[in-house]
Parts: sequence; C-alpha cells; structure tokens
Amino acid sequence: MKNTIARAADSDLWYSFRRSPIVMISAVITLVIVSTSLLAPWVAPHDPFNLVSIDLMDASLPPVWYADLGDSRFLLGTDDQGRDILSTILYGSRISLIIGMASVTFSLILGVALGLVSGYGGPKVDAFIMRIADIQLSFPAILIALLIDGVARSILPRDMHDQVAVYVLIFAIGISGWVQYARTVRGSTMVEKSKEYVQAAQVIGVRPIAILWRHILPNVMGPVLVIGAIHLAIAIITEATLSFLGVGLPPTTPSLGTLIRVGNDYLFSGEWWITIFPGIALVLLALSVNLLGDWLRDTLNPKIQ
Repeated sequence: MKNTIARAADSDLWYSFRRSPIVMISAVITLVIVSTSLLAPWVAPHDPFNLVSIDLMDASLPPVWYADLGDSRFLLGTDDQGRDILSTILYGSRISLIIGMASVTFSLILGVALGLVSGYGGPKVDAFIMRIADIQLSFPAILIALLIDGVARSILPRDMHDQVAVYVLIFAIGISGWVQYARTVRGSTMVEKSKEYVQAAQVIGVRPIAILWRHILPNVMGPVLVIGAIHLAIAIITEATLSFLGVGLPPTTPSLGTLIRVGNDYLFSGEWWITIFPGIALVLLALSVNLLGDWLRDTLNPKIQ
C-alpha cells in the first residue's frame, strides 16, 4: 500500500496536478459539489421532497441577508413552493449528476462496443456502423435527445411520464453521445489489430471476442476515459437544457434544470435568487468537470506535451 502511494506521488500525473492551481481548484470544487450532493439527505437543511415540512407561507422568501424579509432558516431563500433553495440545489445536483454519469456510462459502453466491432469486424461492418455514426453527427445532440424524449412521451401513457422521466433522459442523452467513443475506439482498434500480439492470438486460435476483450480493449481505454470525463459536463448541461425546455424532469423533481426553468418565470418580478443560485451551481459543476477533463486530455496525450 505504501509503495502504491509512493509511486502515485512520484507519477507525472500527480506532478502535473500539483503544478496547475486551476486544476487543483477545479478538483476541490468538483469534490465539494459531488460529496455534498451525494450526502444531501444528511447535509441539506431541509428535505424538498417532504411535503409535510413545506409551507406555502414560506414561498418566495429572499436570501437571509435581506434584513427585513430574509429568514434565518433559509440561507439562500425559497422558491415559489416554499422549498429551501440551498436544499433543492443539493438534491438537484445529485439528480443531475446521477443522470449525467448514467448517460455517460451508457454512451461509453455502447460506443466502445460498436467501435471494437467496427474496427475489428471487417470493411462491410465498419462501413455500416460508421455511416450510422456519420448520419447521427449531422444532427445536434440536443435535437436527438429532444426527438427521443418526444417519441417516448407519445408512446407511453400520460400517467407514466413522470415515473420514467429519469430513464428516458438517461437513454436520450446516452444515445446521442456514443459516436465520439465509437470513432475513437475504432481508430485505436484498427491500429492494435495489426500488431504482433493480436496476430499471434489469431494464429493460435483465440476467438475474436476473447481477443477484443482481453487484448485490444485494455489498450484502447485510455482516450475513452478522457472523453468520458469531458462528456460528463456536456451530459449535465444537456439534462439541464432539456429540463429548462420543459421536456426533461417534472417540476416536482428539483434538478438544476427544473430549478432554473421555474425561477426564470419569476426572474423579472424581482425573485432572482430562484434561478441565479441554481445557475451558478450548474456553471461551477460543468466548468470544473470540463477543466479536469481538459487537464486529463493534455496530460495523458504525449503529442500535446
């Protein structure tokens, strides 16, 4: 254990991390947001899902520093339903992170699988998968997500929309982001399959699935993880955009996107805190994750250094 820690402390990755104050600040911000979001049931001052504790008489209270109107129970004020803004941000960040991480995982698994098959399966399979990827690249990711969400809403009964909204969002965001993983893995697979260790495995009769799983996959995962780190920020912003447009999560589920959408209706009436504070949380989360992803890309790619 001590040797592992010592090697990590002497690694180039740790050295690069210590030399970049911006990356260190981004890591701290990401760690704080993720930890407080995951621990929201224990660290949040109030539970926005507990209807018993919500009082409509507390609706639209300003932040606590408003001397005459602020309430010490609500540090950042309340929304139109009387929910504590700070608590809804913590719970909303958790929901946004869960959707973002689940959709990125779905995109990664699908993209890596199709990339391996495309790079190893021969010209016809490669051409078929890559033409599908080219067609999808001609449409913006948000448009694909909107289309899938709309189709799901038209197929499913109305009373099931709120129940499956999270799963529909995960699928819609995930299916719109697999192309980058597939194209990256395809290129790496085509390079790896021409190397001697793969040819030797083919000669001794190792099955193609075993070659892909045991030999090629571990050697192509480096760039994929970097893409996943950058894609996480995009997925979180996409979820917020869909929820802001009203086709994501319902207003009763306080994700960052729904909070911004609800607060936008009251922005010009002077109740700015309902949308500004969730917006700041979204910007900080997406920016910090993006900066960490960019740092990983620059550090792990020797051609950039």
